[in-house]
Amino acid sequence: MDTSGNSLPSPSCPDGKKREVCYYYDAGIASVDYGEDHSMVPRRVDMAHALVRSYGLLHDMRRLRTRPATVTEITGDFHEPDYVRLLQNLTPESFYAGGATMSAAKAHNIGVLKEGETFYDNPPIAGLWDYCQRYAGGSLAAARALGEGKADIAINWSGGMHHACKAAASGFCFVNDIVLAIKDLLHHFRRVLYVDIDVHHGDGVETAFLDSNRVMTVSFHQRTKNFFPEERGHVNHVGEGAGLYRALNVPFMEGVGDEGYCEMFKAIMKRVVDVFQPEAIVMQCGSDSLSGDRLGQLNLSIAGHAQCVSYMRSFNLPLLLLGGGGYTVNHVAACWCYETAVAIGKEIDDNIPVHCYDTYYSGQGYKLHYPVDKQLKNENKRSYLERTMTAVLENLSHLEAAPSVQFQDPPGPGGSGSTNTEPLFYEQAPREDDDPMERLHRLCGERDERCFFRELGKKRQVAKDRENGGHHQTSRPEPVKKYRHEKFHFKC
Repeated sequence: MDTSGNSLPSPSCPDGKKREVCYYYDAGIASVDYGEDHSMVPRRVDMAHALVRSYGLLHDMRRLRTRPATVTEITGDFHEPDYVRLLQNLTPESFYAGGATMSAAKAHNIGVLKEGETFYDNPPIAGLWDYCQRYAGGSLAAARALGEGKADIAINWSGGMHHACKAAASGFCFVNDIVLAIKDLLHHFRRVLYVDIDVHHGDGVETAFLDSNRVMTVSFHQRTKNFFPEERGHVNHVGEGAGLYRALNVPFMEGVGDEGYCEMFKAIMKRVVDVFQPEAIVMQCGSDSLSGDRLGQLNLSIAGHAQCVSYMRSFNLPLLLLGGGGYTVNHVAACWCYETAVAIGKEIDDNIPVHCYDTYYSGQGYKLHYPVDKQLKNENKRSYLERTMTAVLENLSHLEAAPSVQFQDPPGPGGSGSTNTEPLFYEQAPREDDDPMERLHRLCGERDERCFFRELGKKRQVAKDRENGGHHQTSRPEPVKKYRHEKFHFKC
């Protein structure tokens, strides 16, 4: 593959090799609303895109054409047809009317209310099917760009829904775009490595490939009592059948920081790549493992999180970067913007440019990088990390050499599993100056808009302070959703 491109060597990417990077963004995802009290805010993807645009990074990447995934592509050989039909037809109105529709939705873990909760983890949101089509379409387009050799790195921050099951929603995820993308990549590559740095275990993806010898899943996550998904992601969970020892789990206690996390990540992933010998890598970059997330209790900095991306980039293999969790929206957007720069190989300034969402970053001093929580106790003692590392490497020692695979020519252009014949890329990138938030920014003017959003933030912060008994959380002032400790787990 020709790896020439716009990317340049930089301190954030010490391997220094140039990359051809492509990028997927669908503006329609920003309008999706999980509900006022829900932790998931899809607009965070629009915030990340606004930062990417403001830093001028769009000029360093080819833009993938926006095309929603089809019913056939989403069903594929993974999601069950009855479940996909439900997603197509379900609306809030049909759900709340009760009857057979509500019963069917609940049977697939949509609209199930956990005891003691007042809202649904997987709500019957308006435009649900359209939303699933959009983010799944992005991951499939990115996978095809890699499979057809048209990019070295492909990015879709709206993807990464790693909890979705074959016939059920789980953990805010409805369609598992990661599984669909990996299956597409398997038409082109003999072995695909999946790496997950979300704070939650990547249970949906692990389950989908539990007995596969062509896909290896490695998940780094928080594993504490009652933390979602419960009873998943322990060190001794190693796959089964032909996939035995091709599922690797690295659990952390609360409070792990950059040093302990990155040390284990690099040592383990080096050994994984040496033994499994993947031909492509899919990386779920959930940013809820960052310090200050509203659901996770890990303590990574943006730079530490990005070290993992940079390290996987350094193997010079086709790399698909996806989003995932992340519930403090300004941290999410800053992280994914910085990791976009890492993928390109371009250093960007720590000062956040003036743009339509910049007031969300006032609590971090309008800086891309914010300090980690020094008050959060690190429960990962050196003895625990060493014991976990030993157990993980012991599991790896049982992994047989990479299996040889014979390919059969799949249907579709270029050997892809899709029958889509549309061009992957825009000939001319879409206009960015027509973005609704950018228009608002221009019309209101910087001063007026800053005041409007600042006052909005103050009002929401005052309300939050009252809920918390008057305690003012100065480190998280942005107006986003309420904090929750766990999510309802539906086992795949």
